[in-house]
This record gives sequence, structure tokens and C-alpha cells, in this order.
Amino acid sequence: MGAAFAADADFTLVNKTGYAIEEVYISPSQKDAWGKDRLGEYQFANGEARKFKFGDTNNCQQDIKVVFSDDESEVQWDDINLCELNKITLRYNRSTNEVSADLE
Repeated sequence: MGAAFAADADFTLVNKTGYAIEEVYISPSQKDAWGKDRLGEYQFANGEARKFKFGDTNNCQQDIKVVFSDDESEVQWDDINLCELNKITLRYNRSTNEVSADLE
């Protein structure tokens, strides 16, 4: 991507998992550490959309992990190219443990 797009890597995350999210982590796919929770004290309700800042354009491939409010279970989406997206809709089927994401 060109330098003109470097500052425009922020994205909107949409929670369509069916559950409220307590924590969101974003980490380069090649790393094993998650870093800090991106929500802080905020709770991310099902159906809600939230804008996230993303400036690590040297590491576009990122993993996203969420922790749900109701039972503190964790789910992960891998290898999402955040430099090429404006919106990510997270989906989760708890009974089958299947994750998917609509990428725009």
C-alpha cells in the first residue's frame, strides 16, 4: 500500500456474535502476545459497531481475540489484513464453536 493510505488503516468492528464482548485484543499474526485490551471499561454489545484505530501498517496481517462478558470465554479470528479493510463483522456460533467474519 502506498504512503497515502498508511494513516487510513482504522476500521470498524461490528459485533454480530450474539453476545456482549468484554475485551478485544488485536495482535500481529506472527506474534504470540496479545498486548492490552482495546475496550478498557467499555462493554461492546451484540449488534453494536465500534471504530478502532490501527496504525501498524508494517504488520497488516492481524489476529483478533475477544472475551465474552457472560462466561469469559475467548474466541479468535486469524490472519485478517487490516490494511485492506474498512469494516469487519464478527460472527460466532457458540454451539459449534465456529467463527467467521464478513470483511469489507
